[in-house]
Amino acid sequence: MSTPRRRLLPIATLVLIIAACSAPAASTPAASSPASGDAITVYSGRSEELVGPLLERFTEATGIEVDARYGDTAEMANLLLTEGENSPADVLFAQDAGALGAVAAEGLLAELPSEILDRVDERFRSPSGEWVGVSGRARVVAYNTEALAEADLPASIFDFTDPEWSGRIGWVPTNASFQAFVTALRVLEGEERAREWLEGIEANEPNVYDGNGAALEAVAAGEVDVAFINHYYLFQRLAEDPNTAAANYFLTDGDPGALVNVAGAGILATAPNPDRAARLVEYLLDTDAQNYFATETFEYPLIEGVEADASLPGLDEIGTPEIDLSDLSDLDGTLQLLQEVGIL
Repeated sequence: MSTPRRRLLPIATLVLIIAACSAPAASTPAASSPASGDAITVYSGRSEELVGPLLERFTEATGIEVDARYGDTAEMANLLLTEGENSPADVLFAQDAGALGAVAAEGLLAELPSEILDRVDERFRSPSGEWVGVSGRARVVAYNTEALAEADLPASIFDFTDPEWSGRIGWVPTNASFQAFVTALRVLEGEERAREWLEGIEANEPNVYDGNGAALEAVAAGEVDVAFINHYYLFQRLAEDPNTAAANYFLTDGDPGALVNVAGAGILATAPNPDRAARLVEYLLDTDAQNYFATETFEYPLIEGVEADASLPGLDEIGTPEIDLSDLSDLDGTLQLLQEVGIL
């Protein structure tokens, strides 16, 4: 389940190796293979298990076939940067806004129509209109309810550097969402403050896990008292085991630990099928898809009229930090910092 203190190869290195050697294997969610030119090609940084059923529903609703190519979000973004104008992709469906911002910064995404952008609060879309969030993912501190009460947890993510948390923390440094959080920390607090936080947590000898799910399992098992993850992992676990000994702690008051990132989509400027691609992005912001995110993946829906799980605090209650999510595009700087501190 866990990989205590293991050092892994930098993600950037792995991504470059994978992208240089081969493109990701393609798969088509629809039952039949699309005729040439009839399908839209989606580069998905979200897993097939998570969004494959949703893409199938899109095909059933519209008759538009989808050729979905799955991989890590950083891998998909890097592949697009490598392919440039020769990419066959119509849509980038990314796990986080940083990857969308990086691809947009290279001029590879088209400006979306206002009728798509206006469906989402301006906090969760590109200020220049090249991408739009389709679901929200809050950073939380998952904690073991047999070891801690919510009142035992500090008010800021920075307080976890206190020596009293030594040996009690789990984290996932190779995870894209964690790296997006560190990027946000750099943007909000500056490079040195981010370095100090990373060094402080590292000094507390956290357990290192291969994924958010594994980190949550460790919390529930009492292996660690807290872990820094996304909110929906607990909901997925509770759906399987309502007696899980874990809860989510939401930081507030603009604390960097209260970051709400988005999964989002953008249409390639060179998309072979831009009209069909726009239909997909529209669908991701339609009631059917937004209800899917709320009830199947336990994420925050981003359009009015669709409610998140009743046990979740509202997005306006969390008190997210003031940040342009497009500014989370400097993954390279974050990876370099993590390597310098010795975390990767």
